[in-house]
Amino acid sequence: MPVLRLIACALLVLPLAAAERPNVLWITSEDNSPWLGCYGEPLAQTPNLDRLAAEGLRYRRAFANAPVCSTARTTLITGRYACASGLHNHRSRVPYPADHLMYPEHLRAAGYYCTNNSKEDYNFAGKRKVWDESSRKAHYRNRQPGQPFFAVFNFTSSHESQVAPKPGKTTFRVLPEDVALPPYHPDTPELRRDWANYHDQMTVMDSEVGAVLDELARLGEADNTIVFYYGDHGGALPRGKRNLHDSGTRVPLIIRIPDQWKDWRPAEAGSWIEEPVSFVDLPATVLSLCGLEVPPTYQGRPFLGEHRAPAREQVFLFRGRMDERYDTSRALRDRDFRYIRNYSPHRPWGQRYTYAFQVQPSMRSWHAAFEAGKCNPIQAAYWLPKSSEELYDLRVDPHEVSNLADTPEQAARLEAMRAELRREMLATRDTGFIPEGMYARLAEGRTLLEYAQSSDYPLEQVIDLADKATSRSIADLPELINALADPEPLLRYWAATGCLILGQAAKPARQALLVLLTDAWPDVRGVAAEALAHLGDKDAARQALAGVLKEGNLHEALAVQNSVEYLWRAGLLTKAEALGLLESRQLAEPGDRIPALLRAAP
Repeated sequence: MPVLRLIACALLVLPLAAAERPNVLWITSEDNSPWLGCYGEPLAQTPNLDRLAAEGLRYRRAFANAPVCSTARTTLITGRYACASGLHNHRSRVPYPADHLMYPEHLRAAGYYCTNNSKEDYNFAGKRKVWDESSRKAHYRNRQPGQPFFAVFNFTSSHESQVAPKPGKTTFRVLPEDVALPPYHPDTPELRRDWANYHDQMTVMDSEVGAVLDELARLGEADNTIVFYYGDHGGALPRGKRNLHDSGTRVPLIIRIPDQWKDWRPAEAGSWIEEPVSFVDLPATVLSLCGLEVPPTYQGRPFLGEHRAPAREQVFLFRGRMDERYDTSRALRDRDFRYIRNYSPHRPWGQRYTYAFQVQPSMRSWHAAFEAGKCNPIQAAYWLPKSSEELYDLRVDPHEVSNLADTPEQAARLEAMRAELRREMLATRDTGFIPEGMYARLAEGRTLLEYAQSSDYPLEQVIDLADKATSRSIADLPELINALADPEPLLRYWAATGCLILGQAAKPARQALLVLLTDAWPDVRGVAAEALAHLGDKDAARQALAGVLKEGNLHEALAVQNSVEYLWRAGLLTKAEALGLLESRQLAEPGDRIPALLRAAP
């Protein structure tokens, strides 16, 4: 880091003597909801985390802002919602302003030794010297004598790749027949085995956490260190990870504060904390506890310590592309309710994510049961197009299977949460309404964050039109038709998306959609072509899709690959026609996944 940047960071340090500054230890586990004994899970065997909870604070309503690792971690490392910076698409590499420092950079400038053992998985482009050490050997023991540390230890034993029993494993601590399946899962042997095995993996993870805590005590640092434990997002079983429901975003969060900083505890050790908190708040909280001011570019608020902010009423949640699948949704979660706005309601929650289908027998068995007609309506909903809006009362519906968005008695709540979500998206300058393929061209040499913060981004108009486009209301079609000819490409894109969602009902828009097949923006051409295929213009649509696949950038072509597959699934393209399009250009990962999936399809 340049000297001037280090000096500028150091100026943010509040008057707190070095001896009074705590060490901070973050212990993270991947892909797990609060399936711990201390969170009331009756099948759990997690003695180390249960003991940590007895010595610390348990947060009942803690959330990853996004239900996938890279996006959640990018929110953490930057201190900003990933969707405020164009960093919300899984495993992307988007430029990020050099003068927006990551929280370890601030801590290092203030004298902390910062280590990460060892996963990074951030979505910004380029390499930055974020950590003093970042590897499987990184450890706070390597600091200078007397130097305070911030250290992360990350465990993958609960990751979705560990859900399936290893070959030859036939015995489980929890018998598969004793597993209580959630109502959205059909009762298949594979789901029961994966659930049983996952409880074993949670116990493995707990022992790894215990080893880190024991080492901290053995090295004499337990009384000088604030310990955070949390899951990096929701659970690994199907409908957990990648979903904006509690099953994908709610995580365990346990924080132990030593006695010398007991005044920072909002409650006695062993207590539950009820206020909602989310990942965007964790960097702000750590910086504040370590005696630093929270930078103005950070969007979280401290929830512990002398500078604790007022408690949140709700948290803001989001998702974008995950693996090879595009899906845009936004949510608010308060103490008792969750509101979700789906901006891709024509796609199911359960798209065929190649990786999940490869590593999880449970995912494959659920999909097979659906295709065989063996799922009830609650179980089948995962594989069907979504509602435009979802509203759940978690007090009586913890699995979020009863959508209250259309119930008259919840109309006032729906309207209030809808308005609050809109305020959040506007306040954060949400970039999720921009197709990924448009980023560089719209930014014109700037970072996408800088573009989004400028007046060039007509966010209010875009949100208004995206709401209408995804409402499935034929009454909005005249406005969509007008917007198909708007000079702004983002408005043309969302207008065409609205016509796609309306299907046959969008026939009056046919002529305007045909004009878009030669649009200067490939993302607009692609969605207009998919809409026209549903209106009977298959040949013109195929030609336009082929053009984007040939000429578009990776993400423009990937979006079209998704369109081609869904046209095949709708019976509007034969397998040979779809493969002819998909194989016309070889794309880098994840663009290689959809052609392989279609080749293997019956």
